[in-house]
Amino acid sequence: MRDGRKQFSGDFKMKVAVEAIKGHRTVAEIASEYEVHPNQVTQWKKDAIAGLPEVLSDKRQKRKEDHEGLVAQLYQQIGQLKVELDWLKKKWDLSVETKRGLVDPGHRQLSIGRQCELLGLSRSSWYYKPLEAPSYELELMRLLDEQYTRMPFYGTRRMTAWLHREGHHVNHKRVRNLMRRMGLEAIYPKPKLSLRNDEHRVFPYLLRGLQINRPNQVWCADITYIRLHRGFVYLVAVMDWFSRYVLSWSVSVTMDVHFCLEALEKAFGMGKPEVFNSDQGAQFTSREFTGMLLGAGVRISMDGRGRVFDNIFIERLWRSVKYEEVYIKDYADVLACIEGLRAYFLLYNDHRLHQALGYKTPREVHFDGQS
Repeated sequence: MRDGRKQFSGDFKMKVAVEAIKGHRTVAEIASEYEVHPNQVTQWKKDAIAGLPEVLSDKRQKRKEDHEGLVAQLYQQIGQLKVELDWLKKKWDLSVETKRGLVDPGHRQLSIGRQCELLGLSRSSWYYKPLEAPSYELELMRLLDEQYTRMPFYGTRRMTAWLHREGHHVNHKRVRNLMRRMGLEAIYPKPKLSLRNDEHRVFPYLLRGLQINRPNQVWCADITYIRLHRGFVYLVAVMDWFSRYVLSWSVSVTMDVHFCLEALEKAFGMGKPEVFNSDQGAQFTSREFTGMLLGAGVRISMDGRGRVFDNIFIERLWRSVKYEEVYIKDYADVLACIEGLRAYFLLYNDHRLHQALGYKTPREVHFDGQS
């Protein structure tokens, strides 16, 4: 029986992975353009990042190959390239439908896959009709995001019941999968639902009973979901616990550790905390992230499972970001999101007065407290 799964070339996977690594568009947008599943985009990005050292090693190994064989191969490639260039003339900047019409399945020297590659067309586009964007799924995620911001103690079943009252008759398994994808978890203590990565070390919570009375004594970090018109991104922020000053932030179209490392590195450019607190997410328990903290001599503190109030100040930050910026602006794409967040965090740090800070701004409290 023939395997019905689509097959993708290495060049195609790398092209998609590079788009994801750039971070200029959401996973949903990239998946829609290239007509692949969003999970494939995420996996190919991880594979590309993980395989970079091996690629560099392979390049060094290729230099040892026989010179005469390389010359013969080069002449062969030149001949093939001439055929391809002759075929490719005057076929740039065309619509997908037009490109599909240019593919010649009976060409003697160019395969269908190679023709699609030269035209910048996904091979699956020639065989299959374009898939519709999962607009209803994105709408459900928008609703879940808003309701979770209002009521973070809602778990899967309450969220499902609430969606039913809103006229969306979806089952709890779908709601659970969407909430996991968004990184949402109810704040009340609950049974252990998933196994922790045994390779990731978890650190104890160090802030209970600790008097926090100065900047750079405790930093905290967290990740939240930011919705866009088509798709979503993840936002990570590093904040000083005492002053509420947002030291750094970063956006990514996938929930990997690299944008968290980028935010931490930026924050270290402004100082160093005595203690760094986060939840037990895979990004913050990873060897790369904890290694950067321990290498800087920082003590690591982690919230208890399902105890969102252990990191309450950054949870309040997310409510402010969403109600005062995200829901009002309703970003069209990733670049608009980045520009909007950049302007908001400048406003938050430098101009927004906090009652808990004696109606001062986080910048005033953070930098005056260091003098």
